[in-house]
Amino acid sequence: MKIAWFDCFSGVSGDMCLGALVDSGVPLKAIERELKKLRLKGYSLRQEKVIRAGIASTKVDVLVSSGGMGKKSEARKWLDIQKIIKESALPTQIRDKGLRIFRALFEAEAKVHGKSISATHLHELGAVDCIVDIFGTLSGLSFLGIERIYASALNLGSGKTKTSHGVLPVPAPATAELLKGVPCYASGPSFEMTTPTGAAILKTLSSGFGPMPFFTPEIIGNGAGNKDPEEQPNVLRLMIGESVENAVQEQVIVMETNIDDMNPQVYEYVMDRLFRHGALEVFLTQVLMKKTRPGIKLTVLCTADKQNELLELILKETTTLGVRFYVAGRLIMKRRIKQVRTKYGTIRVKQSELGDLVRSTPEYEDCRKAAEKKEMPLVRVLAGIKKA
Repeated sequence: MKIAWFDCFSGVSGDMCLGALVDSGVPLKAIERELKKLRLKGYSLRQEKVIRAGIASTKVDVLVSSGGMGKKSEARKWLDIQKIIKESALPTQIRDKGLRIFRALFEAEAKVHGKSISATHLHELGAVDCIVDIFGTLSGLSFLGIERIYASALNLGSGKTKTSHGVLPVPAPATAELLKGVPCYASGPSFEMTTPTGAAILKTLSSGFGPMPFFTPEIIGNGAGNKDPEEQPNVLRLMIGESVENAVQEQVIVMETNIDDMNPQVYEYVMDRLFRHGALEVFLTQVLMKKTRPGIKLTVLCTADKQNELLELILKETTTLGVRFYVAGRLIMKRRIKQVRTKYGTIRVKQSELGDLVRSTPEYEDCRKAAEKKEMPLVRVLAGIKKA
């Protein structure tokens, strides 16, 4: 599977996405050819090679004329955007993705300003340059044959930004609304690094946010932003490559706490409850704590939707006073359960695959029951089933 990972160490914007795609080998003419299917007028695209804090990158600008459809200050409603998209000759898949991105933008603006979607106007967001940024990005990803998208945590920047609604804090309210549930941080120079358009594109298209996924990078492109601070390159890095066959990548929450004052008999009960409430994995590690006291580190892996429930359970069922947690990526082999007939009976076998690697592991409980039934040593049953 061909995947793309957006490294947003200096944030993300629509024009940075375009620049990164062109820098990755998408001809600007190919993007322009697809954008003509929108039947928009009053704009042109320009690309140039620039240096951002020592990093060579591509800057793509949407040059908008002063009148007609290209007027930047022209407000547009959701129905206006829908009409432009639905009447275009773009492929259905690209139209649908574009509608989803713009709907996310309108929903965020409506929430921020306390209006309905139909009554909400997009000003600088609804102008031609925003439409071009979004559909140019979608066309570029399609040109490269990208099948799945991932992104790093987003650097939002800090300070203030000027908008049609006046001077607003960074992140802009619409950006903050869009990025609910997305890992974010603020670092480096004081300006808006992640725009609503960039946030909407990645929030809608990305299959996950976090560390770089497990894949083999083959192409790296850098898309430049407008500003050129000395502290760090204002660049969006795009890495494109092939994922490992049969590998499943996902994000998990890791929760940990150190305990040195709890009856050891309680751990079995706590672990059982955590598993029953949706934990993916629970394990104990012996540690030395302050004053060389022996203790136990309780570690729990779970999906984001189970975090609060399991966090509350840990605090209620153990003596700990606090739990630390963080987001982590993990790669797991594709797995399936097969029923295998053996001389010991029918045994479930877990088969795991990763590229050319295939591993088969008999289910322990089935082996244990077979050993008891046959009155044979368990190790002999395990070895016999593995050979079979």
